[in-house]
Amino acid sequence: MHDPEDAGFENEPFDPDDVLWVRGVDYLAGWRYATDAGSALVGALAAAGVDTTGLMWQASTAADGGGRLRVVLPAAAAHDVAALVRAVARLGKAG
Repeated sequence: MHDPEDAGFENEPFDPDDVLWVRGVDYLAGWRYATDAGSALVGALAAAGVDTTGLMWQASTAADGGGRLRVVLPAAAAHDVAALVRAVARLGKAG
């Protein structure tokens, strides 16, 4: 996981929903879920042979407490992921 202040993440316009918390919403659970998803994604990509060296991700939560995962990856890794998804789609159609 990378620091949200990391230079690899571009600045975005201010969104009040990203900073206002609502009483009773379990933001920590959403963040934990997103953190687990990020670790699982990197592990699965690495196991599939995708070079995850330049991959960056950041866990956060939405205004409703749901987990969010922001992923930044090199173009070469994006092409590898696209090829994997297409291969899985072809297998699904063949079966």
